Amino acid sequence: MTQRALGPSGDEPNRSSVPSGTDRPVMIDAGTELDPVHPVELPAPGGGRGLSAAEVAERIARGEINDVPVRSSRSVREIVRANVFTRFNLIIGVLWVIMLFVAPIQDSLFGFVIIANTGIGIVQEWRAKKTLDSLAVIGEAKPTVRRDGVAAEISTSEIVLGDLVELGPGDKVVVDGTVTETDSLEIDESLLTGEADPVLKRAGDPVMSGSFVVAGGGAFAATKVGREAYAAQLAEEASRFTLVQSELRTGISTILKYVTWMMIPTAIGLVLSQLVVKNHNFKDSIARTVGGIVPMIPEGLVLLTSVAFAIGVVRLGRKQCLVQELPAIEGLARVDIVCLDKTGTLTEGGMDVTEVRALNGTDEPYLRRVLAAFGASDPRPNASLQAIIDAYPVPDGEAWGVTQALPFSSARKYSGAAFDEDGGRTSGWLLGAPDVLLPEDDPALTEIEELNQQGLRVLLLARAEGALDDPGTATGARPCALIVLEQRLRPDARETLAYFADQRVATKVISGDNAVSVGAVAAKLGLPGAEHTLDARRLPTDPDEMATAMEENAVFGRVTPQQKREMVAALQSRGHTVAMTGDGVNDVLALKDADIGVSMGSGSEATRAVAQIVLLNNSFATLPSVVAEGRRVIGNITRVATLFLTKTVYSVLLAVLVVCFQVEYPFLPRHLTLLSTLTIGIPAFFLALAPNKERAHPHFVRRVMRYAIPSGTIAAVATFATYLLARHHYTGPGSLDAETSAATLTLFLVSMWVLAIIARPYTWWRICLVASMGLAFLVVLVVPWLQNFFALKLVGAQMPWAAVGVAVIASAALEYAWRLVSRRFPV
Repeated sequence: MTQRALGPSGDEPNRSSVPSGTDRPVMIDAGTELDPVHPVELPAPGGGRGLSAAEVAERIARGEINDVPVRSSRSVREIVRANVFTRFNLIIGVLWVIMLFVAPIQDSLFGFVIIANTGIGIVQEWRAKKTLDSLAVIGEAKPTVRRDGVAAEISTSEIVLGDLVELGPGDKVVVDGTVTETDSLEIDESLLTGEADPVLKRAGDPVMSGSFVVAGGGAFAATKVGREAYAAQLAEEASRFTLVQSELRTGISTILKYVTWMMIPTAIGLVLSQLVVKNHNFKDSIARTVGGIVPMIPEGLVLLTSVAFAIGVVRLGRKQCLVQELPAIEGLARVDIVCLDKTGTLTEGGMDVTEVRALNGTDEPYLRRVLAAFGASDPRPNASLQAIIDAYPVPDGEAWGVTQALPFSSARKYSGAAFDEDGGRTSGWLLGAPDVLLPEDDPALTEIEELNQQGLRVLLLARAEGALDDPGTATGARPCALIVLEQRLRPDARETLAYFADQRVATKVISGDNAVSVGAVAAKLGLPGAEHTLDARRLPTDPDEMATAMEENAVFGRVTPQQKREMVAALQSRGHTVAMTGDGVNDVLALKDADIGVSMGSGSEATRAVAQIVLLNNSFATLPSVVAEGRRVIGNITRVATLFLTKTVYSVLLAVLVVCFQVEYPFLPRHLTLLSTLTIGIPAFFLALAPNKERAHPHFVRRVMRYAIPSGTIAAVATFATYLLARHHYTGPGSLDAETSAATLTLFLVSMWVLAIIARPYTWWRICLVASMGLAFLVVLVVPWLQNFFALKLVGAQMPWAAVGVAVIASAALEYAWRLVSRRFPV
């Protein structure tokens, strides 16, 4: 880091100086022990070399290292535990062990299915973990640490106690420390304290991990590292793989809770019915009791949800998209408004100076010297200043001395620098937004407006008369030149905006630049409503009025960081689900408050830390893939959840009917394992991973149960009716097997019709999927050894055809019920 004095003398002092709010800066020495718990020898004033290699090795040996584990995913042990030790796996495991002792192996097939399902879930989540971990390494923040006088980027985990960490705009403070060097260093601690105003830091002031730099630069010595650092635990939790705060998973948990309570009394009644009331063969009664309990459990629903999320992570990972919180996939699918920051999102980071227009007779060669010196004054230039540096490099041996610097701030909209020019002359300059630095009636604004309407960005170079950090300096500055910059449009931005428009997702461009200029850029990219621009300085402060203005306009300019936050809140107050994209430090607060925060990989450390999704390839065009993945997950899980819960409903109702009518339970476990595999298990796996562009809707539980309850009821009534008919039709030895076969045929056909409804709209592969499941069941019925294995044999012709007839009537009832539900209970 280049050390620069902030005093007007031009001397190069061996200590940092900070504006104190008085007429002249106050020089403050740094170098005392400030932490009584972990005393650290701060770098001596002016030394600034940082720790030596020997000191680093000594601290590592003492364990004084920032060893907080930064993980983006659960450990392998946690993955295995989460997939194996579940409530339903416990229930099914106990029933499986019982069946292994009392029944043939084919009645224990459901246990092997659960083992396979659990294995699939572990493998898929492990794949997702590998993807997340590899992407997290790519997107990991690497702070700049000075050791032996050399600054280098290192991993956060390599920082040791006493390290000298450099800071610049957008950098996140990764450990606790004490400021040793400052260059108008302003730090935002709002993520920790809730206080929105940046704090001006002086040498000797503490800094806390979790805060971030909004302006200026400096360095601090680490006083607390590892788990002792403030907010270290919060940072660790925030970066973990998580499945919380998801409407989908919360809805499934709610469903499973009610299923459990419903299952317990039903299972008890079934046990008493089969073991006590009927007084049949003990082992056969046990087998039929278990056969009634197992299908009540929608065990595959949780598996498929986890698999769908995990595969979504892997798919997005291949596109260099880091999902820091899995519900973000789901959340972005529900978004109906996307707020975009222009720079870095619609435009590429780089800019080009196309023209410099002198004002008030300013000499052009002199202007070039001023611009060259201004560019050299900032060790961490933003995109605009970098364009000036590229256009006006400092001539060899002609550098001016920098006596004071005012870093760019999003709140101020300008930066400043003061120089010792040739011949002992001094001057102060401001560079920033013309409509901020110029009075409203200045004639130059008309010229600037014309340039803005062409989509060009215009900066004003003005000569300052007073101290740069004086709030009134901008008012009395004399305009000297207009710097015209051309922004590089992202080639993929047009297609991405068109995608959101096609998906009925409103797009709002929120920028700190001039509103007309931003609107012109948006219009070039075909943004709907780009002509509706609004200067945020005229934005209402009332949240309701602000929400109305946000809904009526598409482009907003001169927006401050705090306003971005308020705009997001205003939209949320109207029930909108808001996504916010950005890459600059001025976007952090809005990213944090938005329903979904999306950061560019090249963005500041602070934005990457608070965002749920990080686009590591810096491509705005990746967003449609994330939206599509979320819609695929939500839409398909809603489909397959209806399948699983239809089975739960008809299983519970069949058990209740068996208890009420005091008859044998019609099915063995092998029968329902076969039906579940063909009508739910295999089809659900394919349907859960299929493309689905349907926009996500709220009320997951209501959407699923409104179809599952009537479907399950119709299937149970039809199956039990066939079973009662078969009991009257068949007599003698083997009659129960014949009755079971007839009831199984009806239940399979009705379940297949439910599958056929859910598979709509039909495509060639969906038709093949449904047809192949029907063909597989037919094979079981006609192949002798499969008949014996599954204890399925249709006896005679009259009863099987009656079973088919009942199924046809039930299928017609299903069609009517689904149409009625869609009309009467819309979501």
